[in-house]
Amino acid sequence: MQNQSTESYQQVLLAAERLFQTSPDWVVFFREILGIEGLARQTFPNFDDLTAFEKSDEFDQIQKMLVKLREQKPAADADSEPTRVITVRLPKSMHEYLRTEAHDLRTSMNKLCISKLLQVIEQDMIPTEKNAPPKRRTTLTPSPAATEAASPVQASTNGAAEHAPGGFRPTFQ
Repeated sequence: MQNQSTESYQQVLLAAERLFQTSPDWVVFFREILGIEGLARQTFPNFDDLTAFEKSDEFDQIQKMLVKLREQKPAADADSEPTRVITVRLPKSMHEYLRTEAHDLRTSMNKLCISKLLQVIEQDMIPTEKNAPPKRRTTLTPSPAATEAASPVQASTNGAAEHAPGGFRPTFQ
């Protein structure tokens, strides 16, 4: 089984390298390789397999490609996705910390927060309200139980507010 996993990791990495060579916009790269309907989730549809892949050297290499693409000027092309705005409530001290960190790194808070959101974090570092381990959403449609249990996330498109219970497919600028 380990050999099959390593082979699958290499296949995803090879596809990412081929796409990377075409110098796509980072959003296109993210969507095609790591997004909800991307190659990684198609190859590893099961939570445990995807989590194992995210701990691999191949995934680390893909993350580094993503960073390099984010350093380039954004391309304004038809393949690019619309952006969404989310509101995150956080303590003033955390906001000040992020603002200072962004200043020290000579980047915007938006770029810093996107960089942090792109990082894989261990499940035990995410507070949960239930004892059952959370499962990754592999479809865009939340289950009725998840919809009722989740708190609404406020998203804005062209000034219009929407509620997206249970989560949505994030896109970044």
